[in-house]
Amino acid sequence: MAELRFHGRGGQGAVTSAELLALAAIAEGKYAQAFPSFGPERRGAPVVAFARIEKDMIRNRTAVQRPDVVIVLDPSILKIVNTSDGLKEDGLQVVNSSRTADELRTSFGLKGKLVTVNANHIAAEEIGRVITNTTMLGALVRATGLVAVDGLIQELKTRFGRIAEGNIKAFKRAYEECVIEG
Repeated sequence: MAELRFHGRGGQGAVTSAELLALAAIAEGKYAQAFPSFGPERRGAPVVAFARIEKDMIRNRTAVQRPDVVIVLDPSILKIVNTSDGLKEDGLQVVNSSRTADELRTSFGLKGKLVTVNANHIAAEEIGRVITNTTMLGALVRATGLVAVDGLIQELKTRFGRIAEGNIKAFKRAYEECVIEG
């Protein structure tokens, strides 16, 4: 089973990212779940969302404590949250940053294999707003192959309708431009 934890800020789409990933997995015939963890959050406050993907039925409904993959939608989160917490030894972190993996390790002590992408820049150019959820999904899909590119693009079309084009461009750019360590 693949277990994922998304870190972002309210309004950036961490919850939507988890949902879109789960929907793409379900469309492929897999079992998936996605859910947020928040209390009285407001726009800009730290938010965590979770997703699980498996070929068999998923019975666990608890928060993901030992993720295989951590996705960091906002680089400022790294200053206040230990995103490596609980990450499995062979885990992966997909981080929105213009910094290199080595710089992120030095500054924040990140663990696991790192994938970096300047999602803020891509989202600003392709969507016109720095909302990085669909951009980060591009890097995630490239790094993990958890779902098919076409399947996730279909979910973007369904969710965003007439404004899907910018999100799809951002997704594709991040897929191509992300830097996968090692």
